[in-house]
Amino acid sequence: MDAKKLKTLCVQWWRDWIRPFLIIAIVLCAVRSAVADWNDVPTGSMKPSIVEGDRIFVNKLAYDLKAPFTAWRLARWAEPARGDIVVFNEPIKEQRYVKRVIGLPGDVIALRENRLFVNGQAAAYAPLAAVEGMDHRTIVQETLSGRPHPIALLSGAASRSSFGPIKVPEGHYFVMGDNRDESFDSRYFGFVERDRIQGRATRIVLSLDPDHYYTPRWERFFQALP
Repeated sequence: MDAKKLKTLCVQWWRDWIRPFLIIAIVLCAVRSAVADWNDVPTGSMKPSIVEGDRIFVNKLAYDLKAPFTAWRLARWAEPARGDIVVFNEPIKEQRYVKRVIGLPGDVIALRENRLFVNGQAAAYAPLAAVEGMDHRTIVQETLSGRPHPIALLSGAASRSSFGPIKVPEGHYFVMGDNRDESFDSRYFGFVERDRIQGRATRIVLSLDPDHYYTPRWERFFQALP
């Protein structure tokens, strides 16, 4: 093949295949960066709400708008609420975590034997049925600011089941996992700065069971998060 034909072929490939593919890839990456994303959850720190193998939908427009591929905030229209499940970069290892917002800026948070107090007001608790795969754990419903969600408690675990009271500084949030005795959260790495929060997790998109050859858990598909 002579040089002229090769050049013509390369131009055709660029115009018909490579350029459209690159444009689509850039657009999709920009959407995932600034608008919506889906994250795989590898740990059980949010059980029973989120389990290993769940892929969750993250609304990155829940609180603000950031320029794609940056942390630059272009607009802000809301703040995380108590009870929201948020995705953020953890301040020590800079890893992406998923936890529930417990304390807002200015709140005073305390925990007494896994009983949560916010501004001196105890959260309400009610027993729930056992959850498959969570043997030896007590499942209860915890209600914060009128918003109920399940939590798991493991008797005898070496966790920080009591602490505080501590005050959440301005511009920061206190987050915890629903699997209270097996969660690395604000009890260990401290408060989360507002700018670290990337979005709100609202729904399980799909779920694959890593302990059973990644078979689909159909009952969890498109399930709303509490």
